[in-house]
Amino acid sequence: MAKAEKLVVEVVAAHNLMPKDGQGSSSAYVEVEFDHQKRRTRSRPKELNPVWNERLVFPVADPDDLPYRAIDVGVYNDRAASGAASARQHGRNFLGKVRVPGAGVPAPGEEVVPQLFTLEKRSLFSHIRGEITLKIYRINSGDVVVKSKPEKPAKAVVPGPEVVAAPTVTGPKKQPQPQHPVVTVQPPPPQPEPPMDVMPQPAPMVMKPAVEYLYVRVVRARGVPMVGEAVAEVKLGNYRGVTPAVLSHNWDQVFAFSKETIQSSFVEVYVRARGSDDHVGRVWFDLSEVPHRAPPDSTLAPQWYSMEDSKGQRGGAEVMVAVWFGTQADEAFAEAWHSKTAGVHGNGPLGSIKSKVYVAPKLWYLRVSIIEGQDLFPMDKGALAIGRFPELFVRAQVGNQIMRTRPAPMVSTRAPSSPFWNEDLMFVVAEPFEEFLVLSVEDRVSPGRDELLGRLVVPVSAIERRWDWKPVVSRWFALDRGTGGGNVSGSNAHRFASRRVHLRLSLDGGYHVLDEATAYSSDLQPTAKQLWKPHVGVLELGVLGATGLMPMKTRDGRGATADAYCVAKYGQKWIRTRTVVDSLCPRWNEQYTWEVFDPCTVITVGVFDNCHVDKPASGNTTVAARDNCIGKVRIRLSTLETGRVYTHAYPLLMLHPSGVKKMGELHLAVRFCCGNVGNMFHAYVCPLLPKMHYAEPLLVRQVETLRFQATNVVAARLGRAEPPLGKEVVEYMLDHRSHLWSMRRSKANFFRLVSVLSGPMTIGRWFELVRSWQRPVHSCLAVFTFLVFVTMPELILPTAFLAMAFTGLWRYRVRSRHPPHMEMRLSHADGATADELDEEFDTFPSSRGDVARFRYDRLRSVAGRVQTVVGDIATQGERMQGLLSWRDPRATLLFCIACVLAAVIAYCVPMKVMIGLWGLYAMRPPRFRSRMPSLLMNFFRRLPSRADILL
Repeated sequence: MAKAEKLVVEVVAAHNLMPKDGQGSSSAYVEVEFDHQKRRTRSRPKELNPVWNERLVFPVADPDDLPYRAIDVGVYNDRAASGAASARQHGRNFLGKVRVPGAGVPAPGEEVVPQLFTLEKRSLFSHIRGEITLKIYRINSGDVVVKSKPEKPAKAVVPGPEVVAAPTVTGPKKQPQPQHPVVTVQPPPPQPEPPMDVMPQPAPMVMKPAVEYLYVRVVRARGVPMVGEAVAEVKLGNYRGVTPAVLSHNWDQVFAFSKETIQSSFVEVYVRARGSDDHVGRVWFDLSEVPHRAPPDSTLAPQWYSMEDSKGQRGGAEVMVAVWFGTQADEAFAEAWHSKTAGVHGNGPLGSIKSKVYVAPKLWYLRVSIIEGQDLFPMDKGALAIGRFPELFVRAQVGNQIMRTRPAPMVSTRAPSSPFWNEDLMFVVAEPFEEFLVLSVEDRVSPGRDELLGRLVVPVSAIERRWDWKPVVSRWFALDRGTGGGNVSGSNAHRFASRRVHLRLSLDGGYHVLDEATAYSSDLQPTAKQLWKPHVGVLELGVLGATGLMPMKTRDGRGATADAYCVAKYGQKWIRTRTVVDSLCPRWNEQYTWEVFDPCTVITVGVFDNCHVDKPASGNTTVAARDNCIGKVRIRLSTLETGRVYTHAYPLLMLHPSGVKKMGELHLAVRFCCGNVGNMFHAYVCPLLPKMHYAEPLLVRQVETLRFQATNVVAARLGRAEPPLGKEVVEYMLDHRSHLWSMRRSKANFFRLVSVLSGPMTIGRWFELVRSWQRPVHSCLAVFTFLVFVTMPELILPTAFLAMAFTGLWRYRVRSRHPPHMEMRLSHADGATADELDEEFDTFPSSRGDVARFRYDRLRSVAGRVQTVVGDIATQGERMQGLLSWRDPRATLLFCIACVLAAVIAYCVPMKVMIGLWGLYAMRPPRFRSRMPSLLMNFFRRLPSRADILL
């Protein structure tokens, strides 16, 4: 039988409440209901930012049943405390509510942190604002709950000039020496995972958790009685951090120790010679005297402290140190050595575990228009004599990208030496432009043998840039002999000197270079910054932590563990959190922001296992190490309500050759803040992609090829950063294998299409039921409705639009409260067979045999196109369903308003007039048409689909 427990709900404070007393204020109190038990706090009169600090205790009959229950918290205005004029006015006003799932309540003994909740509305027309801070945890029945006294709000402190605060340095009296071995704290064992069918959601977490750290900055030493390289060592209990050995005794390194792991009352700083166990200087600080600092306070200035030698005597040796308590918002947090990395040594591994912000290179489309050639005589003089007409083609290369034209067709009006191609070859290049465009004109002499006729090298940086669809001026380029053509003599040399090719080269900045699938792209802006529009909002992402991660490696003496870090990608900005070493339940507590130019975009967050921690700082082993993928999450911004903080645990599902596995849960806090509501709503009717995509559209096969090239370019550039972001990480985040054939994906797309068509099929079955007269009442009502619409056809469209509008409003109350996560059943990952998974993880081209390779690859190529088409059809249908699903609340609101307006217009304007105007509009001359898509088509293409939650 489970031990009896109590649930404690500590109501801390509320912020920015809605005034309800008619005098610009409110007298708020909090009422908490759990398991049919109600408790309430005292009222705080005339306060929009009340502070309670009261604990409400509830007995828990069955702790095992707590994950399936919820805690309802309501905030109300006490009219009596507000000074109502009469007893009839006494009562309460609703100020907001919060429902907290019981699944994430900390167990007895676990750490409790304040949690910030956004107050929710009770109905569509409620006027609510503000947040409430709570502490929710469990205790054993025998524990005593101490009633905390209400605290007065702290006064605001105006930051002044820089203040030098020095902690107390103890005298030469001896202190107990801590033990020297370096140990790491093992994380608690992960909680048992719930079944995949039922995954309870943990309680929300704060956007900026107040996690405290002890920071020690060791700058340099002077007066040290030794010559040679020296190291500084910082010791706190069983943790030890060592600086690199330097000859100048100037280290300037910061060490950060999590306050929850501190098990000592003092911190020591040693200065040693490299490779020596004896110290030449030592200073230590009492932690009770260490000052606290929180931004925007000024930076704590380091000071010189006299050190004592190994005999306890003080000489002339001094060390410059600064010691303070701070949070992860401190500027030194990102560059600090963390106590969690106590077992990591070497500059290479230490650099690979720090947090980092990457900026992906700006990508351009390079368009090479090969028009024609002149005087391209074959090197073989007898080629025409024997009846072999030259098969001339152009091979183009930029970096590792190679493309070629088709052989020039034979035209009776042109000489064989003047071929005409008129083909466009597209490449992906990145700033800064370091590559060269290499063109070679070749003649197919025989199968497997090509003869070089001429070669041209053009720096990409010298090519003209354009922002619109106006073509650039074409030019004739003379060809060099190049290599491989052999010696040229006599008349051949003269002919070679006149060889040239007609080209049109341009860097197209009006396109958006796709490196992600358009269904879940994070950026839709054109390459040229001159064409960018103002941003519509700001996206804030808090990477809180993960729980229940699958062990990814085995380390001697520590058992199965993982070294996890997160990578988030939105637009050109990639972020990488620090690596938490030796933990299956890592806590990052890092926050990042992005500018949002389009609300109909998706942010991708992935979790990876760092495989560079145990590798040396140099050598081929570091290059060969590949980080393991744990899972990823996609969040569509249009599904988020403006200003609301979404704190949720997302399951990390990973597909392996053996099947799908749940690798753990990722805890995120997401908020989308809108600066201009008008611009955001206007974005819904703008073209999804830049204008160049519609003025000069790319072919479908070109888009997939260019996307593959863009992924390789981004991976190569980010792999050159420090620390590098591995190619396997970039490819997994960009989902580079999504276009390849997969029986599982084909099944998923097929059943998505079936789900979309289920609505019309249901209407067809209902119509058949009406025709069968099995239910006479229903059939009579259907016939009567049909006669009414035939008699008064002007009611058809108003009724339909109003029905859709009211259906959307009715579904508002049952809308999803959290962004959707990856769905295993929608992806058909749980029912995939071993043969299907083996086919999905096969390389392209296939490596499963030489006999059937050609047919197998051809089938996969054709089936991949069919898969894409089926997925696109399903996406269009799901967008139709998304009009009234409130998954994108702004789109659904716009659609409902448009339906009401359309109903009014359709009622006021006669049907015949509307049909006539529509016909005239549809048959208007081409000169009155625009190449841009219509407003309705722009709005429709921005609607969300379920493609972004597919595995």
